[in-house]
Amino acid sequence: MTSKVWLASLVSVGVLSGCANNLVTAPTSSFVDNFPKQGSELPYSVLRDDLIDSKTNQPFEIRNGGFGSAMTANPNQANQFYALTDRGPNADYSGEYGKGKSFPVASYTPRIGLFEVSADGKVSMVKSILLKRPEGSLISGLPNTSALGGTGETPYHSNGQPVLMNDNKPYDKATNAIKLDDYGLDGEGLVALKDGTFWVSDEYGPHIVHFDSNGVEIGRINAFKDDSRDIYHLPAVFQHRRANRGMEGLAITPDETTLVGMMQSTLQNPDKAAQKSDLTRIVTVNLITGKTEQYLYRQEQNENSNSEISTLTANKFLVIERDGAFLFGGPDGESKAKPNAQKHIYRIDLSTGTSLSNVALSSSITRDESHGLMIDGLTLEQFTIKNGWEALAEKGIKPVNKTLVVDMVKAVAYPHDKMEGLWVIDGHHLGVLNDDDFATWSTKGKLEQKHLDKNTIDSNRLYIIKADLMGK
Repeated sequence: MTSKVWLASLVSVGVLSGCANNLVTAPTSSFVDNFPKQGSELPYSVLRDDLIDSKTNQPFEIRNGGFGSAMTANPNQANQFYALTDRGPNADYSGEYGKGKSFPVASYTPRIGLFEVSADGKVSMVKSILLKRPEGSLISGLPNTSALGGTGETPYHSNGQPVLMNDNKPYDKATNAIKLDDYGLDGEGLVALKDGTFWVSDEYGPHIVHFDSNGVEIGRINAFKDDSRDIYHLPAVFQHRRANRGMEGLAITPDETTLVGMMQSTLQNPDKAAQKSDLTRIVTVNLITGKTEQYLYRQEQNENSNSEISTLTANKFLVIERDGAFLFGGPDGESKAKPNAQKHIYRIDLSTGTSLSNVALSSSITRDESHGLMIDGLTLEQFTIKNGWEALAEKGIKPVNKTLVVDMVKAVAYPHDKMEGLWVIDGHHLGVLNDDDFATWSTKGKLEQKHLDKNTIDSNRLYIIKADLMGK
């Protein structure tokens, strides 16, 4: 019922604001003028400090922190932004029950933080919103079941024991199984609406979940038609997302009627061999009708990460595209420094790309329910690997145009591996936020402190960049 009421109100919003084409681009208050070039650290608390760093053999801090998986403007106050955590601190781990993830704080609840930037550039937290199921109980960051996109990741505690339904009892497949959570989210994309509600996209389903102002779920969109929670569905092709590389970015058009989601990397469509490509997908969802559309985005190199998408106009968006390198070497030290690390922000225009639903079908171009458009029996991912983008263009399919707006390495000597948050402040100022992974890293499954260099622990840091965001 809540979703139906919300959709009815959205129709009114769409009618009243349907002519809106641009975000507000007038200069903002002076907090951008005095902001330090080297950025400003976000506050954090310590989740635990009793684990031993595998490199130093000293205790280290797991920090909360973690508010860097996505960010977006507070539409109701110019000097505030929202930021999202992912599923919580985790690391690759293989144990007695198979490959999976170590969750050193397995009870962690994903959350949205509201932050404020003062005139002197200091960032403070206003509040934290814990994400909840429809009945109000807290969600977790634990993986979903396979029916809803789970990829078989077994959750483990930091001591190597599996996370169980009841950790006080021994494992039993029937009566005390490994704990999974179909409401669990690995959040990566965030939209804040004027009415105080949020949309969050994630890497598990991928799911796109609507939360009220208190963090309670009120609607859901994914590609699983048997999920009774859904108000709409994504195309089935999105079930082929690559593990840990799901819907990394989420935006909404200025009239708040259409969500725009971006996949981090190439889908495993139809299999893992297809993922080693530079073809990625953008999907739009009309929140009034449920109609979806898809576009293609071409990365600068195979298996890059698209880490955020933010709105400029109804058709123009900013996109983060990055590699996983550390400018100064990160946890591996100076010998692994990468002076050519790619941390780019591009402007794209959806109107320049081919809308896949409008591609004419023929004897060579068909449409498969699970794999989407097929050319000569190949998925778009396979066809591009085999024949290239020029051959795809000859079939009438082109990616969206992209223009480099900011190179963060050149702009601020960006030291982080992950760049995952964008905040469009106005037409000439952009907030950029890193994901610090809760200041936690791992080497060969062993946990340690995450460092940018031998002296600096990674932390969430806001940068404000002056640039021509809109272009000519």
